[in-house]
Amino acid sequence: MKFLSKISLAGIIALLILIAGCDKTKPYDVIVAPPEAHFVGAKNQSYFVVDSLPVYNVIVGTTDVSPTDRVVTYNVTSPTGAVAGTQYTIGTSGTVTIPAGQALANIDVRALTAVYGGGRKDTLIFTLSIPSLKPSTFLDTVKLALSGPCSEAATDLNVLLGNYDNTNELLGGGPYGPYTTSISGVTPTSATTGTIVVENIWDNGWGPISFDVDWTDPLNRTVTVVQQNAIPGSDAGDLNPAYAGMTIAVRPYATSGPGTYSYCSQTITLNMQLGVTGLGYFNVLYQVNMAR
Repeated sequence: MKFLSKISLAGIIALLILIAGCDKTKPYDVIVAPPEAHFVGAKNQSYFVVDSLPVYNVIVGTTDVSPTDRVVTYNVTSPTGAVAGTQYTIGTSGTVTIPAGQALANIDVRALTAVYGGGRKDTLIFTLSIPSLKPSTFLDTVKLALSGPCSEAATDLNVLLGNYDNTNELLGGGPYGPYTTSISGVTPTSATTGTIVVENIWDNGWGPISFDVDWTDPLNRTVTVVQQNAIPGSDAGDLNPAYAGMTIAVRPYATSGPGTYSYCSQTITLNMQLGVTGLGYFNVLYQVNMAR
């Protein structure tokens, strides 16, 4: 009713004339967006080269399904100097076919275990190209890190970058998820410590939150939230209506201790205590579990 009261009489009359002038018996043009090709999954992916995982699939998708086969063209480069046929092989070099009636296909990457068992690390960059289906703008490039058997002691924070589409959380007795969080930035602070920046915690417009990561003891890896007195974009009314319009604060929760992570499985557990800026903290654990 508030919206209608702001519409002028002249505007209502014009709207009625427009509706009256429509002929529902006449066909209308339907604009269909052209199909696009894109990669599926995280922008930064990891291939730990072991005998039990002889093939890694870089997945290519399309925005529609076609009754005919379609060919997608891609390029592979390596800033670390990996050479096809020497360090790795690809099933169909340069192209991949998406079968009729399907929207996904795999680029099969086979790294040589003898090469990476000695500690070598490489990066392959896959980029969609023309001619083929038009590359999308949202995921036309993927970086694939190749390395030997995974060790938590060899954490590379850059591998943690990207989306975690299977994020679930628990606040008291109330679970929520899955939803998507992401790590948008990493900063090493020593050989075995660093800071990560996590986006979209709470899934309701909160600004980024930073966490300190420590793998000095590979068997006791920790993730500790950096205290923040006011999270941008937060509303404490989400926690209790009495605090609507106030911002949320966050700090480590002493009762639970820090969270943890697994570099090898790409999972992260964040433990936090939430509060209201300037007032205090709720005595309950807020736990966010991030997974790819």
